[in-house]
Amino acid sequence: MPPHAPLMAPSGRMDSNIVTIDVGGHIFQTTKQTLTAAGPKSLFSEIFHSPASAQIGVPFVDRDPDLFSILLSLLRTGNLPSKAKDFDLQDLVSEAKFYGIESLLVSSQSNPSQFDAFNLEKSLILPLNGRDSPSAISATTFGSVHVAHGSKITSFDWSLQRKSTILTRFFAVDSLLALSPSVAAAGATDFSGLQILDLENGYVKETLNWENVTRSSSTVQAIGSSPEFLFSSFESSRRNSNSIVVYDIGNLKPITEIGTNEIYGADLDSGIPATKLCWISSYNLLMASGSHSGPSGVSGNIKLWDVRSGNLVWELKEKVDCFSDVTVSENLSAIFKVGVNSGEVFVMDLRNLGAMNTWVSTGETRKVVNGKKEGAGSKIESHVNQVFCSKGGNLELWSEVLMGSPRNSEVGLQERVYRRNLMGRVKDMEGPRITHFSFGGNKMFVTRKDQQFVEVWQSSVRGF
Repeated sequence: MPPHAPLMAPSGRMDSNIVTIDVGGHIFQTTKQTLTAAGPKSLFSEIFHSPASAQIGVPFVDRDPDLFSILLSLLRTGNLPSKAKDFDLQDLVSEAKFYGIESLLVSSQSNPSQFDAFNLEKSLILPLNGRDSPSAISATTFGSVHVAHGSKITSFDWSLQRKSTILTRFFAVDSLLALSPSVAAAGATDFSGLQILDLENGYVKETLNWENVTRSSSTVQAIGSSPEFLFSSFESSRRNSNSIVVYDIGNLKPITEIGTNEIYGADLDSGIPATKLCWISSYNLLMASGSHSGPSGVSGNIKLWDVRSGNLVWELKEKVDCFSDVTVSENLSAIFKVGVNSGEVFVMDLRNLGAMNTWVSTGETRKVVNGKKEGAGSKIESHVNQVFCSKGGNLELWSEVLMGSPRNSEVGLQERVYRRNLMGRVKDMEGPRITHFSFGGNKMFVTRKDQQFVEVWQSSVRGF
C-alpha cells in the first residue's frame, strides 16, 4: 500500500472549503487555500486534485502526525511554530521532502531576507575531516556551503545537518565558486584548468582551459559569475601571459576573452593577473583586481570591464598603500579597500568614477609606523548594506550613516559617513587570523588559519 491513499471526502462536503486529512491515524482539518500554498508539485496538490471516482473516504497519509502538525503550521503561517524546537531538524527536512515542500522550509529557516548583520552571533562549528585548513569557501543563496581543504571539498546542505566530501585532482584548491547546491567551479594556482565539479556524485563534469599564443597550459587565479556568465582569470604556467575568459553559464561555452596580456621584459603592471572578480549587475560591469609584492612594495590595479564589448571602462593603479583586498557594494554604490600598509578601510564613490578619484578613509587615517603592513592578510567583502572587514582574528562591520541627503543625489563622499562596529561577543574576539568569509541565507561562514572547521555566524530566526 502506498504511504498515502487519496480517498473521497465525506458525503455533503464536496463543495466545502474545509479539507480533512488522516495522517498516521490523526485527523487534521485545514482549508484548500492552505494546501495550495504547498505548490503544484507537492503531495498535498496530488491529494487535492485526486479524481473523485478514485476516492472512497478521508485521504490517508501513512506518516508521523506530530511532524505533519509542524509542517501544517508552516503552510498556514510561513513560519515554524515554537514547538518545532522539540524536534530534530533533519527529521523535519526528511518529512518536508516527502511532502514536496522543502523549499518552504528553507525559506522559513535560511532566507537571505532574514540576514541581520547587527545580530549575527557565532552559533555553530562545522568540523572538517583531515588535517588541512580551509583554503577556499563559497556559499549559495539559501545557505548551503562548500569548503575546500587540501585536495578535498566538503559540502553542507542548507540545514547544515548533512555533510558530504569528495576528493579532487588538485593538490590544493585555491578558488571555489558555488554554482548550485551540488555543482561548483574550482581551480588552483599550481594545477591547470578550471574544473566544473558535481559535488553530489563526486566527478568532474567538465574542464575548461585557456591557452596563450605559445599554447602553454594555464592555472586559475580567480573565479566569478553573473546570472549569464561564468568568469575565470587564467595565468599561463610560464607566468608570461594572463587573460579573463567569459563563458556562457548555461552551456559553459567560451564567449570572449578580456584583458589578455602577453608580458615582455619588466612590464610588471600587465604581469599582474586578476585574483578577484566581482560582477556589478546594476552597471553591467566586471571588477577585476590583482596585486603584486616586489622589492619596492606592493602594487596593484583595479579595472572595470564592459564584458559585452570587451572595453576597459575604468582603471586605477595602486602603489601607495595598495589594497590587501578590495570589494564593491552595489547597495552603497561604492568600492571599498583595506590598505595593506595602514590596515584602514577606504571607500570610493562608484557613481562618479573619473581620473581624479581618490580613496577616502572611512575612519581616522593612521600613520604607518616603520613600514609595518598593518593590513596584510586582511579580507573585505560587502553584503546587503554593510561591508565586512577582517583584521587579524577580528571582524569589523562598516555601515553608512544616512545624513539626510537623498541617496540618488550627486553628493560628494565627504557627505557620506561610515561607522564601525566590532562583531561578536567578547569570547568570539581575537583567535587565529581570519582567512575567508562568505554569506548565504541568514548566515555568515568564517574560516581561520590552521583551524580544521568552519564557524557559522547566524541571525536568529523563529524555529531553530
